[in-house]
Amino acid sequence: MHIAYQVVGTGARDLIVALGMANHLDMQWQEDGGSPRMGRFFHGLSDFTRLILFDKRGTGLSDRAVAMPTLEERMDDVRAVMDDAGSERAVLMGVSEGAPMCLLFAATYPERTEALVLCGGMARSTEAPDYPWAPPVDAAVESGLELIVPVAYAGGDIEIWAPSLAEDQQAREWLGRYRRSSVSTDGLIALATMFMEIDVRHVLPTLRVPTLVVHRHGDRAINRRAGEWMAKQIPGARYVELPGDDHLPWIGDYEAVIEEVREFLTGVRVAEEPDRVLSTVMFTDVVGSTERATSLGDRRWRDVLDAHDGAVREQLTRYRGHEVKTTGDGFLATFDGPARAIRCACAIRDAARDLGLAVRVGVHSGEIELRGDDIAGVAVVIAQRVSAQAQPHEVLVSSTVKDLVAGSGLAFADRGAHVLKGVPDEWRLLAVESA
Repeated sequence: MHIAYQVVGTGARDLIVALGMANHLDMQWQEDGGSPRMGRFFHGLSDFTRLILFDKRGTGLSDRAVAMPTLEERMDDVRAVMDDAGSERAVLMGVSEGAPMCLLFAATYPERTEALVLCGGMARSTEAPDYPWAPPVDAAVESGLELIVPVAYAGGDIEIWAPSLAEDQQAREWLGRYRRSSVSTDGLIALATMFMEIDVRHVLPTLRVPTLVVHRHGDRAINRRAGEWMAKQIPGARYVELPGDDHLPWIGDYEAVIEEVREFLTGVRVAEEPDRVLSTVMFTDVVGSTERATSLGDRRWRDVLDAHDGAVREQLTRYRGHEVKTTGDGFLATFDGPARAIRCACAIRDAARDLGLAVRVGVHSGEIELRGDDIAGVAVVIAQRVSAQAQPHEVLVSSTVKDLVAGSGLAFADRGAHVLKGVPDEWRLLAVESA
């Protein structure tokens, strides 16, 4: 019997992840469709652990010509992986159907289990008189074998596992390819059948290892009450409920899952860097630059552009603007206040005029996405489109900016409603008359 496994990261603590259903070590790292989300999730966990990933027997890169393993056999496989990877003791993280195996392993081998993390998991898969939040057996069989299995290889069940990606055709296609690469049709049916027989409720009170249970509030695959109940049965377990309805932890706000695990294992939570912020965006552009370059010649034009760039940067410093990048003969900059952005734009316009240049400037306020040293988002597109509508020597702003600077003493002239290319609706634009 051959079990494929992979070690990622060099942390002091070993973390073994047992995924649900079928998995494939190579496919989960491929940079297309839905898989980059999976890779980012695992990289996040490997930042503070020595992460051990494996394909359960019968799936992925492990031996296929075998019967689907029982929970006991899967425990044997985990021990074999630990032995081969030199892991004496590890944290076990069970995701979805991987949770019951981890629960059984921790109860059976507490000396080799440092802690448990159960994400979107459950102790029993179907309804019982004292377990009312799971589906009845008949309904589970119908949904699993008759509805899900026939469409699994096309990703047709993505609405259950990752509803936030339901309209993402690329993600749907990737899920289908992932399944086709991970398990045969017979194997998929065997996994679904075995899932419906799972019940490890009796081991929960016997656990004596630190346990974290993480569940999303609107999880469509496994009811959150299964996670909440499970945490109550495990002595000392901590239950964390996160917003969202995606079952797969690497979909949606996967960073929140990572940080819960990080804090549980290390006692430290890494402060999130904001990737979306409210900002005022300014685009500047030199009017007729091609014609001026032709008439002046390359050397002289370069001298004029250097003087222009120096003047722009001087005003950005003066008004606390942040230069994002140059755009050939213009600038993209952001400000933490719209009034400062407008006054800076007017100062840039006047400085350019002194150099014999005409510039047009567009300003808009909205939420932007931070991408390293660059920015993106609809607000950036709108600012660029506003700039394109401006006349030479004109500072043009959106009505959003005008509304935000009420009481600042700035005066505007209405330039009417405009349709901005690629942006919904009409936008009222105004020219700055005095700053």
